[in-house]
Amino acid sequence: MPAGGFEPPSIDEFYPEAVLFAGTPYEMNRIMLIRILVITLLVGLLWAWSNTFAKSYKNKQYVPSRFQLMGEISVGFVRKSIAHDQLGEKDGDRFLPLLTTIFFMVLGMNITGIIPSLNIAGTSTIGLPLVLALGAYVTFIYAGIKKHGVKFFKTALLPSGVPSVFLPLVFLIELLSTFILRPVTLALRLTMNMVAGHLLLVLCFSATQFFFFEGQGFLKVMGAGTFTFGFVFTLFEILVAFLQAYVFTLLTTVYIQLALADDH
Repeated sequence: MPAGGFEPPSIDEFYPEAVLFAGTPYEMNRIMLIRILVITLLVGLLWAWSNTFAKSYKNKQYVPSRFQLMGEISVGFVRKSIAHDQLGEKDGDRFLPLLTTIFFMVLGMNITGIIPSLNIAGTSTIGLPLVLALGAYVTFIYAGIKKHGVKFFKTALLPSGVPSVFLPLVFLIELLSTFILRPVTLALRLTMNMVAGHLLLVLCFSATQFFFFEGQGFLKVMGAGTFTFGFVFTLFEILVAFLQAYVFTLLTTVYIQLALADDH
């Protein structure tokens, strides 16, 4: 921060300079390195949980360890509260690997926004949310075709019972809402929440630094206020990180459920 002035956060925060392989197709910046770190940690965590579950089952260990219990609660939340609740046990277990991946991926990437030295969410730029949204998009279309064949598109775009005079309008509305806006809104909702949260936190804590180290008199007192707001927003961002993971996974499940339903 330059001396003698306050520099507010800007959109440039989300376009950091290249750290590795600059000028090549494999160029990586800080956000990309955060994503790689989170994926590595998630793979290690899920592998450790699955290994613990397998050993417990093999050894007939009926009292789970704390680590195993944490894994059972975490995976069980996705399985029972999202997958089974929306799809039933059979279809819920069928799509559980995808839903579990989406939930933990979004949660892990979101939470880096409040971790010191990382300080930005892996989902704060559109690339990763768009990939996850496209995965959800392909899955619900696959589920619909698998269940209904090509009739899926007809029933999705031309619902039964609509007067023929309104069919062109309904067709356009359903095409836009079902096959275009779903992945777009999934990706944008997640990205914008992470962008807004990051800008608020940077604003609070950069203002705190400015008031404490460059302000005079009453401005130093204001630094305590901005620090308090920053702390409160940090707690709020933890809640938002979880809620966005839940909402993204839940909407993906709902889209799959609608594709599987006999009446669209």
